[in-house]
Amino acid sequence: MLEYAALGWASCPGARPLHSGSRACSCDRIGCPDAGAHPLSRAWQMQATTDPTLLSHWWHRDPEANVILPTGRVFDVFDVPLAAGLAAFANMDSTGTAPGPVAANGDRVLFFVATRNASDDEDEWWSCPLDYGPSTIEEMPGLRWHCRDSYVLAPPSVLPSGRAASWLRPPDGRPLPDPLLVLEQLADVCE
Repeated sequence: MLEYAALGWASCPGARPLHSGSRACSCDRIGCPDAGAHPLSRAWQMQATTDPTLLSHWWHRDPEANVILPTGRVFDVFDVPLAAGLAAFANMDSTGTAPGPVAANGDRVLFFVATRNASDDEDEWWSCPLDYGPSTIEEMPGLRWHCRDSYVLAPPSVLPSGRAASWLRPPDGRPLPDPLLVLEQLADVCE
């Protein structure tokens, strides 16, 4: 989490999947529909921070907490099915297109891009509360765009499968790519 803070990326603690006992998630919801893949607090948007002292306190108190990164502040995230994401990633590498940071998150690949959530284009872009209702995820199997009011589960978070999310290309402090350039690449493989 401190690595993300050093990049200027806010984070907050997320629930983690439980693999023993009667519950599937560390949150307090009985029958959690999105076990281990959501923020612990309903106030996650206000809670997310880059403050190293607060981040250290949170993860000292709960070292197994997953990492939630809010989108639409510093970056947006294109979230695509694994096969399409890996194909797009390989294509970008072979053509010399810089994809920016890319993470493997179970059966999805996450492409981190510069946010378009600027006030001068407010009417052009919209809020994407994709993660508010886990039931809507099944209705959106292809490309998802996480921007303002959304979040992603970030490496090294543990997924419900027991595997950890991981970086295919970690963030390195370079400017994030233009989302429209990455979207153009992703649209070709997600059709």
